[in-house]
Amino acid sequence: MKTAYITHPSSQRHEMGAHHPECPDRVAAIADRLLMRGVLDLMDAFEAPRATLEQVGRAHDTRYLLELQALSPTEGYVSVDPDTSMNPHTFEAALHAAGASVLAAELVLRQGYRRVFCNVRPPGHHAGRAGASGFCFFNNAAVGIRHALDVLGLERVALIDFDVHHGNGSEDIFAGDEQVLMVSTFQSRLYPFVGEEPTGANLCNVPLKPYSDGEAMRTAVREQWLPALQAFSPQMLFVSAGFDAHREDDMSHLMWRDEDYAWVSREIVAFADHCCEGRVVSTLEGGYHLGALARSAELHVRALIGLD
Repeated sequence: MKTAYITHPSSQRHEMGAHHPECPDRVAAIADRLLMRGVLDLMDAFEAPRATLEQVGRAHDTRYLLELQALSPTEGYVSVDPDTSMNPHTFEAALHAAGASVLAAELVLRQGYRRVFCNVRPPGHHAGRAGASGFCFFNNAAVGIRHALDVLGLERVALIDFDVHHGNGSEDIFAGDEQVLMVSTFQSRLYPFVGEEPTGANLCNVPLKPYSDGEAMRTAVREQWLPALQAFSPQMLFVSAGFDAHREDDMSHLMWRDEDYAWVSREIVAFADHCCEGRVVSTLEGGYHLGALARSAELHVRALIGLD
């Protein structure tokens, strides 16, 4: 079984100002950890291509893409929302982050890979069909899913999101889409303050109470995610892999530990092996405590490879 690792130098050029939590050090921390622990040696590395506007446009409105491109500054920063801004490298970084998911789908469905981890930024799951928000510009997972469905011929794809913040952008794009099932856990009453009432029958949203630990997540996976996934019978899984529910991450108030990320990752892989020939594409979302992020992402990738 071949496993791929995708990244791009532009992920470290996009930044939103000093002390912003969504920073270039995030991808560097993961890469350094995987290298130090010998995990990267077990994966085939690829550079993310630049997604075309046609590819991104399968998940986003064309007008939004052109407006965002026009906003791109030649120097300094341009604010998109109170938490999200662009520097001169942001638009290119966002295209390469989306392109990573397109390449990942191609690797899995056409080149014999079974699992792919995309260590790219900016993240994507808050980006809706026609808007950027929450540090996100293009919905990377959604772009990859639409490529798998519209270009590569799949009929059913599931999106799994365990970021501590609800993937409102993914819900905006996929609500009511019979080809996509989205299952997620997130902290209730936390940004973006939606998700507790799903907007489509194809959404399995499980809000978790503040200060709950990993056992609440495990119960949600066993009792809600897995039955929904089994009933849907996807041909491929995409994962919005956010590591900010960790007890060491001060962006939230969930109390997950390293081993909780290892557990949920193993559950995802086991389901994929049973249901969809092991096909999993995972792309980085949140996670802002660099130490916890690096450790948790390593455990996630080890599960993708099949080491644990």
